Amino acid sequence: MDHPYPSLSAAFERYAARFPRESDVVRFHEWLRGEARPFHRETQSGHFTGSAWLVSADGERVLLMHHRKLQRWLQLGGHADGDADLSGVALREAREESGLADLEVLPEIFDMDLHVIPARRDEPEHWHYDVRYVVIARASEVFTVNVESLALAWRPIAELATEPTADPSLRRMAAKWLATRQHTQPLLP
Repeated sequence: MDHPYPSLSAAFERYAARFPRESDVVRFHEWLRGEARPFHRETQSGHFTGSAWLVSADGERVLLMHHRKLQRWLQLGGHADGDADLSGVALREAREESGLADLEVLPEIFDMDLHVIPARRDEPEHWHYDVRYVVIARASEVFTVNVESLALAWRPIAELATEPTADPSLRRMAAKWLATRQHTQPLLP
């Protein structure tokens, strides 16, 4: 049987080759292959989400949001709402949640994070299969706070990598970003 989402499946495989120690990639593959509607939030046991590691043009800072519902500082992102183009979802969410206009999404998956969302009102506890992409702010860094967040803030990535109170996935992404920038040609012109 052909895979229903061959480009995303191939992107998962490339990611797994780059980060072989991240074992949750197998669960992302299984979800993509086995769930009839993996991109729809109506799939109450879980669904794909797309997030943005939104970095400044110089690559030194990341824009984080103080999430209104979860009461934590996190990367920008949200539900796929039926869209299988998760890099497009990450870009859309970055624009909606920051008000920034001149953004560029890099094509390869930057990070993957499987996490449980607690039950809340009419939503049962469920899984977010969060696929994260680097999004670069190419011009103005003047953001606008929207209804989903209590605040937004540009944070130095080097500090975030070692901040003990930061979300573990934020520390992981900060460390990945710093390692990528040390060992390759700069991603940013």
